[in-house]
Amino acid sequence: MGSISRRDFLGTSAALGTAAALSRIIPGALVESAFAGAPGFFESEFGINDALCKKILEIALSKGGDFADLYFEHTISNWVSLEDGKVDRANGSINLGVGIRTVKGDQTGYGFTQELTEESMKAAAATAASIADGKPKSAAKEYIRLKTEDYYPIKTLFTDISLSSKLPLIKRVNEQCFGLSDLIIKVNATMHDQQKRMMVVTSDGVKAEDLLPRDYLSASVVAEKDGKQERAWWNFGGRQDFSYFTPDLADKLAKEVVDRAVILFDAEQPPAGEMPVVLGPGVTGILLHEAIGHGMEADFNRKGISTYSTMIGKKVAEPFVHIVDEGITPRQLGSINVDDEGIPGQKTMLVENGILTGYLHDKISAKHYNVKPTGNGRRESYQHIPIPRMRNTYMLAGETAPEDVIKSVKNGIYVEDISNGQVKIGEGDFAFYVSQGKMIEDGKITKPIKDVNIMGNGPKMLQNVTMVANDLELHEGGRGACGKDGQSMPVGFGLPTCLVKSMTVGGVQKQGA
Repeated sequence: MGSISRRDFLGTSAALGTAAALSRIIPGALVESAFAGAPGFFESEFGINDALCKKILEIALSKGGDFADLYFEHTISNWVSLEDGKVDRANGSINLGVGIRTVKGDQTGYGFTQELTEESMKAAAATAASIADGKPKSAAKEYIRLKTEDYYPIKTLFTDISLSSKLPLIKRVNEQCFGLSDLIIKVNATMHDQQKRMMVVTSDGVKAEDLLPRDYLSASVVAEKDGKQERAWWNFGGRQDFSYFTPDLADKLAKEVVDRAVILFDAEQPPAGEMPVVLGPGVTGILLHEAIGHGMEADFNRKGISTYSTMIGKKVAEPFVHIVDEGITPRQLGSINVDDEGIPGQKTMLVENGILTGYLHDKISAKHYNVKPTGNGRRESYQHIPIPRMRNTYMLAGETAPEDVIKSVKNGIYVEDISNGQVKIGEGDFAFYVSQGKMIEDGKITKPIKDVNIMGNGPKMLQNVTMVANDLELHEGGRGACGKDGQSMPVGFGLPTCLVKSMTVGGVQKQGA
């Protein structure tokens, strides 16, 4: 099949009703899955062969760039939402194009186009090349197809799944939410699925393809009691196959979101001041991600912005603290078979035995630090340059029982979930709203709390972690997204129960007053 314009492709897709007929790929996958990472999609559908890639890369290097790469993307996204039992909206989108990058030192030239024609790609490559001003360099004569693992195999393409197969799930969530409590007055249930095909071709001879699923089933509810209203939401998902979304999962989601809303009617605002804070397992890992993880991304350190820019090899936490960022846990939202620069998914230790051991690198920062890339070069779409981004970031489990962590606290709070955070990435100062939590009194979890923030400094918080439990959980959601430099990326996070010996809690009055 020859080159095809974006307009022609989208027109063909619309005529077919879905993009299913254009989502078939040739056999010969390098991994076990029938779909993920299978080679040939962009060549068979758009005529993007090795000879054409070499021609475009030669233009990208025509003014002396150090290296260049091509990032092809074809993403199909679908949403369907039910509000109070009625279909509120159903829509879909297709994103198609190529981004062309030229790197000279630590500077990046970038061009992109929605038209996968030779003429349009040459123009974008010329734009990228303008970052340099020297003698032309040559691209590799041939490309080695990168073999990858498959951390998110799918049995059925989402483009082959009909709307009629999705509606019963969100209808069930809606019915279960109303059925679980008479206090529920409004329900919104949503299902989102996405399949993103990408191909990276680099001037040093690497070619990698992947198919990344992303999906979730979510619900939000409004409950009313004695004239007062409370709200809550939750979701389950990740890089799942459609078979993950069962009636039992819909029931589990409904119970979770209803329980979260109803308990808030009994919640109180806790005292304010400095006090011990126990972070519960799982979703609270977003605090680790935001307040600490960003400071370990290498671009912030290369530019001297991060508190950790001079801390490699130094103590940043107690010896029982170990922090990991990885892209290899099956089905997790931050997992990647290959990053957006053609580096395989892998595991990176950030903190080991309390010592900062490394940063998260893309190719530019890795060259600056004279280390290997860690597989953290990620981008939102073909319209964006890759930068160091987290994948699945979490603290490893300790040896203490979670109940013993709680027993160690005379008076404090137990945080189950947080939201609406603000973080200064360089310094690590943060403030997060506690959306679900409870008081700890005399070593026991007691009444629920609300209308409270926790505030502090990420590096200091890490130093103040004095106990880590053995109950590590990774968040099971599919909506987790992280913003940085105008780009939003799917990420995963997790945490075992851990004790921060002192944190600022914003409530109504100082502790003991």
